[in-house]
Amino acid sequence: MAVARKVILHGQVLGRNSQIIRTLKPPCDVFINHRGAETKRSIAGLLHNFLSLLELRPFLDNRSMKPGDKLFDEIDAAIYSSKVGVAVFSPRYCESRFCLHELALMMEMKKRVVPIFCDVKPSQLHVRDDLKHSANHLQRYRDALEEAKNTVGLTFYSSKGDWSKLLRDASDAVIRNLLEAEEEKP
Repeated sequence: MAVARKVILHGQVLGRNSQIIRTLKPPCDVFINHRGAETKRSIAGLLHNFLSLLELRPFLDNRSMKPGDKLFDEIDAAIYSSKVGVAVFSPRYCESRFCLHELALMMEMKKRVVPIFCDVKPSQLHVRDDLKHSANHLQRYRDALEEAKNTVGLTFYSSKGDWSKLLRDASDAVIRNLLEAEEEKP
């Protein structure tokens, strides 16, 4: 392991002749769950950048993964290794089985989750029975969504909200939850 540490350069393990052999990924502190089409270039991306500036290790799919990575393996591994999750709920969030799977996994693993309701009220979020999900998955997604909706979170409306305040409030909530998660460790 000491040899591996010596050859890590910006997250990449270098062999002789400085050829990249493979990428090592440290566990992430914060997993950012979001519907990409609605929030990747706004709240999710900004939050990832802000948490990175605070020297935390956030995971955001398009920023944390590289070509050749196995999508579900990488995402599930990031959720497992994270201490805190941020669920960015948007108007079409519940249409994504990926979002719902990630949320359910975080809840089932008893991760601390900070909900951010962006341009949507918690009461507007529902998992629809549109025959895309098995009965087991449907119930799993509904249970996770209900738990998240019953967790104190942040509400933000992009048309009239203060983006810098949202980032401060969200990062404060993440840091508070990270500290509490560390205190709970056996």
